[in-house]
Amino acid sequence: MPLINIIPGEKIPVAPMNVRLPAWRVPGWLLVFWWLARGLLRLTVLAVRYWWLTTPAALALWVRAEFGGLVLAGVVLAVACGCGAWWRWHRSSWLRFGWYPIVARLRMLFVYRRRWASVMATCGLATAFAGDRYVPRLLKVRCDRFGDELTVRMLPGQIPDDWGQAAERLAYAFRLRTGQARSAVRPDRVVLRFVRRDPLAGVVAPLPVPEVPALEGLALGVDEDGHPYRLRLAGSHVLIAGATGSGKGSVLWSLIRSLAGGIRSGLVEVWAFDPKGGMELAAGVPLFARFAYDDPDSMAGVLDDAVKRMRLRAARLRGVTRQHVPTPEEPLLVLVVDELAALTAYITDRKVRDRIKESLGLLLSQGRAVGVHVVAALQDPRKDVLPFRDLFPTRIGLRLTEREQVDMVLGDSARDRGALCDRIPESSPGMGFVVLDGVREPVRVRFAYLTDDDIHHLGRTYRRLDTTSDTDEQEATREDQR
Repeated sequence: MPLINIIPGEKIPVAPMNVRLPAWRVPGWLLVFWWLARGLLRLTVLAVRYWWLTTPAALALWVRAEFGGLVLAGVVLAVACGCGAWWRWHRSSWLRFGWYPIVARLRMLFVYRRRWASVMATCGLATAFAGDRYVPRLLKVRCDRFGDELTVRMLPGQIPDDWGQAAERLAYAFRLRTGQARSAVRPDRVVLRFVRRDPLAGVVAPLPVPEVPALEGLALGVDEDGHPYRLRLAGSHVLIAGATGSGKGSVLWSLIRSLAGGIRSGLVEVWAFDPKGGMELAAGVPLFARFAYDDPDSMAGVLDDAVKRMRLRAARLRGVTRQHVPTPEEPLLVLVVDELAALTAYITDRKVRDRIKESLGLLLSQGRAVGVHVVAALQDPRKDVLPFRDLFPTRIGLRLTEREQVDMVLGDSARDRGALCDRIPESSPGMGFVVLDGVREPVRVRFAYLTDDDIHHLGRTYRRLDTTSDTDEQEATREDQR
């Protein structure tokens, strides 16, 4: 018998033990009962989940069994006639509460849920951990005339920007046109917007002119939901950037048209600057209190006058109110500049250029509270052309030639959030994306197009009265005399 040498401190291996557990046999009837109960539970869950399909089907079967096929056909015909009458006499409520909810549920079942897991995996939005796969959950689908809106519960660690970067891939995966992601009310959810039919494909006609301009929301065009888009001018400056032929004139004239009622009544005063010799804005001369277009030195002088008026108004309002309210005696002053780069970068006279930059910097930094607003358009969005870009709370990006220019105009990561300004076709002038300070998601808009005849008619109908802001003019005169 061999001897085993035991070394002090060494662990003696333990021989494995063969343990045989008792075998339990499950009766066949119990297995059948288990599978039947499991299947019945799944059917019950599906019936409750898709009640909008199972409930009508159950009612139809019950009517057929109790009263026969003729009664069932009569009920179906009565429901169809009721829906037809609803559609005929109140189409908007029928679409909102009848048709679109049905379309949304069908598209959720047959378009999105059917391919949801595979699309999430291929677009990099699903993940795996400890051998388990985790997929974002589709919570709700809403449909309207132009597209679908999906509410999704994100996975832990995801943010809306992750979905914004994948929105275009998601749209193509579901065979749709374009996609955009935006934040939801709850922080763990994101809202996806997919466009089936583009409401901005056609030219937008000029919108009606209000008698009193709503400075909190000027109607300038149509958004991607097909609703009138309203731009806030009160307390803001507006920057418009776009390549040649992108429709900057559509934005400028749409804004001037929205202000035309206030121009005629004296609540709004527009000073226009057209460094291109007056080619763009000359048709609206009857609407302008001052129009500078030929001499850089004269344009610098007009900007100096605007700074002087701003300071005089600020001195009168100091200690009285923190926000100017337009009146015929102290109207809202809107400075419209057609090509801003021609004033800030392309003037050869350095002294004049510095005067213009100084005046614009003062107006942009101090003018909003006292009712002096700057609306400027330009083609070249480089930093050396427009050094005070950050002073414009409202930015509009039309068609741009390079993808890097999108973030230059609209801010960092604006393109990742859906502002595809470099993808706008040349055949769609006036289409662009609007970004507001404090709002992460850009809004796609097509601005109204005004022909030359529309502009001339606007000037004749809403021409500026000969009344001026006497208080400001008298104060300026006394200041000059002193």
